[in-house]
Amino acid sequence: MRLTTKGRYAVTAMLDLAFHSQIKPVTLTDIAARQTISLSYLEQLFARLRRANMVKGIRGPGGGYSLAGKPDEINIADIIAAVDEPIDATKCGGEANCQNEKACLTHDLWMGLSDQIRDYLKGITLAQLLEKHRIQEIAKRQDQDTPQVIEIHRHPELMSNLNDIL
Repeated sequence: MRLTTKGRYAVTAMLDLAFHSQIKPVTLTDIAARQTISLSYLEQLFARLRRANMVKGIRGPGGGYSLAGKPDEINIADIIAAVDEPIDATKCGGEANCQNEKACLTHDLWMGLSDQIRDYLKGITLAQLLEKHRIQEIAKRQDQDTPQVIEIHRHPELMSNLNDIL
């Protein structure tokens, strides 16, 4: 099984959001800067997460995104599913048509692995990840490493000056 960038970025962005939206809504620009994810890619992911009722947008000054539910109610498997990322180790997408339109010799093995991975990810919530000391340390380090980038993105005149320099 291979988890693509879409699934990895969705989980990373949701964990960042869970960490930072405890005080106020978080902009996608801030998440993009901290996690080095393209803003346009985040916009696509958050459109899907919003449709799945995992996040809610807050408009206006001071707006951004926050979780639509409590961190202990949002599991990793659901985040991955929300962005249409399959958790599947089979070659056939679970259709049992891997060999001449029938199940291959190892189909049940790979289906079992898919089920184990899905169950494992279903058993991990954002709240559990937030409790991990290492994740808290990394989030704090990212906050220290990115404030200048975030400030530049918030002020169009700084971006314009930066573009003139480059």
